[in-house]
This record gives sequence, structure tokens and C-alpha cells, in this order.
Amino acid sequence: MFLLDDELIFPPVEFADFQGVLAVGGDLSVERLLLAYKNGIFPWFEPDSEPLWWAPPQRMVVFPKEYKAHKSVVALMKKNVFQITFNQEFESVIRACQSVKRREDDGTWISEEIVSSFIELHKLGYAKSVEVWQYDELVGGLYGIDLGHVFCGESMFHKVSNASKVAFVWLVEKLKNENYQLLDCQVYNEHLAHLGAFEIAREDFMAILKGE
Repeated sequence: MFLLDDELIFPPVEFADFQGVLAVGGDLSVERLLLAYKNGIFPWFEPDSEPLWWAPPQRMVVFPKEYKAHKSVVALMKKNVFQITFNQEFESVIRACQSVKRREDDGTWISEEIVSSFIELHKLGYAKSVEVWQYDELVGGLYGIDLGHVFCGESMFHKVSNASKVAFVWLVEKLKNENYQLLDCQVYNEHLAHLGAFEIAREDFMAILKGE
């Protein structure tokens, strides 16, 4: 594992350990975060800890052009039970993701420093959100980093059943229509697998990220 200092640099992703941890330390500046995402690296760590930077050997992804949404979610979207907006309430979405309790733990990795940095990335046009509404209330959504040909999903939330699924499927359809090559979902979990994401090798992910 590499120890980062003030120098704006990351080691090659191939140096990550078997779990995918590449480096520790550094900061969460906009410049460092952009460098990380553009090189297949993302932060994930406990609040009040040193930043951990990951490049896992298997990457959870969706290929928008090949994606087939579950019929139940498509049918739900056609009923117009939810209203969907794009990139209109970014701070509300990231703060909702921050506050939602996760089944696997009692907290969140989304610290105030993460929130602040991602809001700055949003202002610069990199961090974007999908918002799902019901009766004028924000009931679901997701956010991530938009690299132009790859969208790096970060977190999602729902307050009403199926709201995050609708946000996910809506985003994939948008990416398909705009010829994005990949939706990056980072690491495996059952919810993402149920939505249709799957793992590919890190080298394959990096080739797409680098446009090779």
C-alpha cells in the first residue's frame, strides 16, 4: 500500500492489494478526486480516518447499450408514479445518501469533507445527480462523477420502495442514448447485481476508461 503526501500523484492501479486498496492518505481536493476517477481509482473509508483509495481487481459495471431493465421497473416507470429530474438538486441527493442508514452498518462513509468536495465537483460540471420525486418530495436518487464516456456511480438512496431502482434505470437509459460506454458501479453488492450490474476484470475496465 502506498502512502500519499501533498504531491498530486497516484501509483498505477496494478499495485493495489488483493482487496483493491491502492493507497492511503492525501487529501480530498477537487484536483485529487478528478485525478483518481480519471485513473480508475475511488475513495472509500470510514469518517475520521485517513482516506483510502481503491482500484479493485474486479469492477462492478453496466454496459448501457446492452442493458435490459427488469420488466417490473419499466412498467412502474410507464405508470408515472415518480417524476424524474436530472442534476437539479445535487446537494439534496448527496445529503440524503449521507443520512440514510445502511443495513450493513449504522453509519455512512460520506463525510462532510466528501460532501463539500463533491458539491465543488458539481459546480465544475463533473458531479451529477438523478432525482426521483413523488408528490413534490424527493424520495430517491443517485449521484456520481461524469467523465464524458463513463459515468462513475457513487451512491444511491430511496425513501419509497423502488425509487432508487427507477433512478438507476433512468440513468442507464440516458447514458445509452448519449453513447456512454460504461456505468461504473465500483464494487459488488447484491442490490447492484439484482439491478443487472456485473463484474469485469480491472484491466478491461481500465481499457474502456482510457479509450483503448
